[in-house]
Amino acid sequence: MFRRTRLFLVVFLLVVAATLAGLAFSGEDGPPSFGPVTIDPGKPDPFAYDPGREDEFVRRATAGHSHVLYAKSPGGVVATARRVQRWRLQVEEAAGEAGVDADLLEAIVFLESAGNPAARASDDLEGAVGLTQILAGTATTLLGMRADVAASERLTRQMRRRGPLPRLLRRRRAVDERFDPRKALAGAGRYLKLARQRFGREDLAVVSYHMGMGNLENVLGAYGEHDAGWAQVYFDATPRNHPRAYRLLSGFGDDSATYLWRVYAAREIMRLYREDPDRLRRLSRLQTAKGSAEEVLHPRSQTELFETPDELEEAYLSGDLRPFGGITGMQLDAQAGELAGRLEAERRLYRGLRPEAYELAVYLAAGVRDVSGTKASLIVTSTARDLEYQRLLVRRNAFATPEYSLHTTGFAFDVRRDYASRAQAVAFQYMLDRLQSLNLIAWVREPGAIHITASTESGDLIQ
Repeated sequence: MFRRTRLFLVVFLLVVAATLAGLAFSGEDGPPSFGPVTIDPGKPDPFAYDPGREDEFVRRATAGHSHVLYAKSPGGVVATARRVQRWRLQVEEAAGEAGVDADLLEAIVFLESAGNPAARASDDLEGAVGLTQILAGTATTLLGMRADVAASERLTRQMRRRGPLPRLLRRRRAVDERFDPRKALAGAGRYLKLARQRFGREDLAVVSYHMGMGNLENVLGAYGEHDAGWAQVYFDATPRNHPRAYRLLSGFGDDSATYLWRVYAAREIMRLYREDPDRLRRLSRLQTAKGSAEEVLHPRSQTELFETPDELEEAYLSGDLRPFGGITGMQLDAQAGELAGRLEAERRLYRGLRPEAYELAVYLAAGVRDVSGTKASLIVTSTARDLEYQRLLVRRNAFATPEYSLHTTGFAFDVRRDYASRAQAVAFQYMLDRLQSLNLIAWVREPGAIHITASTESGDLIQ
């Protein structure tokens, strides 16, 4: 029977709506009083895997891992979807012959080759090539395809010198069927059919396409349930729960663990391309506006910004911002808000977050402490700003954006990339990956810090 995971340390945030006199805030009523942060290890993690919520976890992971497709697709997702759509009839034919889902096979084409039948993972043609990026060894030993690598490499060298002449392309397709789109699609369909027969599940068949059947067998063996769905294995295998399975997953280093979510994201992109192209274009603009999906979480047209120090002051008084502090395992850098004096404002105004982002920080810090076993704090270098402060910062910092900054919404904060130990750094990365997979944050590495943007749903982390 499935055993519900407990959060390493589950954090509760008690927000008390009361007045507090004597604080350095103006106004007759004063700001709301925020109660203490407490830890109750007896309560369940609100985002531990629950089999009754499998669809929710799949949806969250798909959304959380969509950004890379928008950011990396050659020519953008619309152009890539257009290339992939060209193969739809052949995809349906191959999927029908193998008895697999055509939309999933098409999504694999999107993710593996972006619709380019001549795609190569490297110059070594023993590696993955073609529309479905099949390895030479897999083609010949498992799928019954011809893949004469030596002949294929000779023809590829000739094409470098002479160009992709039709006769050379035909000859290469004959000696290396991975470059033949129909045969590549048929081969991928056969692989998915074989993998589904072996593992008994469609989702595991797709996972194995990138991870390999043997590696997936090892992961499932370490997890202890060979018939578990991938959402369960992925979210339930943590440094504390099923640690052997977690170590295997984290040790691949090639995104094998998240491959299924990216295939699902590609499937959704192709659906939008056919059914709602305007929405796809809007999402593409949001996804590619920054180095993360932060503008998807908080689109500029739908998000309130703080324009002046006075607006920050009002937000603290109303409870729309919470002063940063009292987070075990996370502390604010002494220089935070250092430009406040240039605006004749107080530094405290630039030392706070939206309540949802604050709760996210509490959850993140608690997880890092528990996984790493260290009491040292992560250092937060920046929190909420207003537009006036942002304009000053742009003049002094080449990395500060002159455009829409999520710091001016109160949902973003930066954590210095300077850790007390390797264990703390690894635990921090684990928590970032976990929260991204839950679609609760968008994050990106900057030169000196990790820039984190919290979703409005982050308030659900604290019960």
